[in-house]
Amino acid sequence: MERKKRRNDDLSFLDHLEELRRRIFYSLIPIIVIFFANWFIAKDLFNIIARPIVKYLPPGQKLAFTSLTTPFMLYLKISLLAAVFFASPIVAYQAWKFISPALYPHEKKYVIPFVFSTSFFFLLGGAFGYFIVFPWTCRFFLSLGKDFQPIITIDNYFNLAIEILLGIGIVFELPVVIFILSKLGILSPRFMIKNFKYAVLISFVIAGIITPTPDAITQSIVAGPFILLYSIGIFVSYLAGRKKDKDKVDTPQG
Repeated sequence: MERKKRRNDDLSFLDHLEELRRRIFYSLIPIIVIFFANWFIAKDLFNIIARPIVKYLPPGQKLAFTSLTTPFMLYLKISLLAAVFFASPIVAYQAWKFISPALYPHEKKYVIPFVFSTSFFFLLGGAFGYFIVFPWTCRFFLSLGKDFQPIITIDNYFNLAIEILLGIGIVFELPVVIFILSKLGILSPRFMIKNFKYAVLISFVIAGIITPTPDAITQSIVAGPFILLYSIGIFVSYLAGRKKDKDKVDTPQG
């Protein structure tokens, strides 16, 4: 009895594009719905995002804006950013639906772990950026310019928030990506261990891109979890490869 082929083997390039378009569309629907719902609490969302810097500003000072339309655009961006985080489980499910045709039937049972882990690591990365990296970054820059009068605009501040929160949230998906690549046979624990030193270097490069602060302490705070995630990924790769080998043994041969 031959092992059943992946259904994706019979799909053309145009079929893949159509499926990708469909999954993107289904992902955008919840984001748009939540986006409009967030508009009614946009000010509260902004107060939450502004909290890391407000506590370090001089008493009575607020963030500034230089254009009449800036607050309106800011609330739109905040509503969209929150919608992306709130809808992340649905987006993860649509991502799974896109890749699932390339899997064997027995591999499709990973849908719940995939959706849960993808959402968990993305939200964990956002939380790490908000509670650890962002306050440290704000304190660093304000302490550096303590001899001057700070005039911080809300659009510049929010752009920094997007860079840190989304950037770290995406990078925290590393264990999930490693698991998928290991299941596909692209990665192995031996390869990851052999190239660990390069992973450390790349972690600091990514940390330098995400965090605008030039000090080594802030970059180490960001790079440290990345290195830890890579180390966890080695174990994840081992489990994925072990499970793959077990599936091969359990599969009847023709």
